[in-house]
Amino acid sequence: MQRIAILFFLAVALFTAPLFAQQDRRRPARTPTHADVKYGPHARNVMDVWLAKSERPAPLLVSIHGGGFRGGNKSVDPRLLAECLESGVSVAAITYRLSGEAIAPAQFLDSARAIQFLRHKAKEWNFDSERLAATGGSAGAGISLWLGFHNDLADPDNEDPVLRQSTRLSCMSVYNGQTSYDPRFIRELFPDTDTYKHPALAQLYGVDLDQLDSLPEEKYKLFEQVSALPHLTKDDAPAQLIYASQMDTPIRNQGIGIHHPRFGKVLKERMDDLGIECQVHTGVRRGSEEWTKLTLDFVKRHLKVE
Repeated sequence: MQRIAILFFLAVALFTAPLFAQQDRRRPARTPTHADVKYGPHARNVMDVWLAKSERPAPLLVSIHGGGFRGGNKSVDPRLLAECLESGVSVAAITYRLSGEAIAPAQFLDSARAIQFLRHKAKEWNFDSERLAATGGSAGAGISLWLGFHNDLADPDNEDPVLRQSTRLSCMSVYNGQTSYDPRFIRELFPDTDTYKHPALAQLYGVDLDQLDSLPEEKYKLFEQVSALPHLTKDDAPAQLIYASQMDTPIRNQGIGIHHPRFGKVLKERMDDLGIECQVHTGVRRGSEEWTKLTLDFVKRHLKVE
């Protein structure tokens, strides 16, 4: 019986070894240099920071999580994290208030403050504050693009030294990103679908999207305030947008629509007109070698990493 038991456990170990190895590859490979650092007054104003070994101030990539503004937490793909650190790029992963706690623009302003906080810590943490990029998926993508296009929110005379810092970025490389959160724009972009009524948008703004054409005027202003496209000008940062779907993927549900590469197509057309680099890639799975290479190559080039 003892021999049978040993053989049984060996067989189980052999069978499950590949599974555990796969799980290990998906775990963050490294412990943050600084974990759960508070960057603002709210409970979800926290970040993790991984510092690259560098004698000179290192460039920084900020990862902003997705989750429809309703969920999610600070995170960064483990493969991307490892390759950034090996390339001499420091990494920060932030979170922000969710829409169940505070409607827009809380999520965007929290993320802007996180960027300002990181710049405030640049000397202490050996960052180069002039070389700062952002990445994220879905809601994190939209926030990243918003930060890249919005006018600088720095307030040089503010008594809070964090808010004196710049919110501008060197570049953005994002996944399944929305270039506008204006339900009117989304309705026009995806006619004959209900994508614009996505419940995440309704909660983000605290509105009934069945009443889209009869909302208070301040809600329409808010739609534009937190959308990236309305802020785009010729002096803005280059962007790369990567999508899981193809440009001709049929929109069978709201989930496909809200992550569709047509968002990226519109942005590219406008950035091309302004002479700003914009790349759009379709049919790429997040976490794949292709996605990692596209993201890392774009970020390193615009952060001037040798």
